[in-house]
Amino acid sequence: QVQLVESGGGLVQAGGSLRLSCAVSGRTSSNYAMGWFRQAPGKEREFVAATLWSNGIPRYADSVKGRFTISRDNAKLYLQMNSLKPEDSAVYYCAATRAFVLVTTPSRYNLWGQGTQVTVSS
Repeated sequence: QVQLVESGGGLVQAGGSLRLSCAVSGRTSSNYAMGWFRQAPGKEREFVAATLWSNGIPRYADSVKGRFTISRDNAKLYLQMNSLKPEDSAVYYCAATRAFVLVTTPSRYNLWGQGTQVTVSS
């Protein structure tokens, strides 16, 4: 079973940067889609970015395109967040699911981390 543990959240001023990490442990293979999602108070969980563990091809939500970058190495998934805005404030979750294609729908992910808080002050 794959386990996911996020880290790297915090408080940052608008225009600043943060780098989130997701440690991936357990039985892993290359046939995983990995994603970052976020949920603000009173809102639904929304897609931020996704990639395939096998080839690293990314996909981004329009709201973060050009500002966020998803990447991975042998054991971690990352989300580099630049030019942060107050509306980026949320709990950010790392997720994984067995798939051969990119997955952007939260309900299709069956493995989730505990989340890490990102707060962007204006």
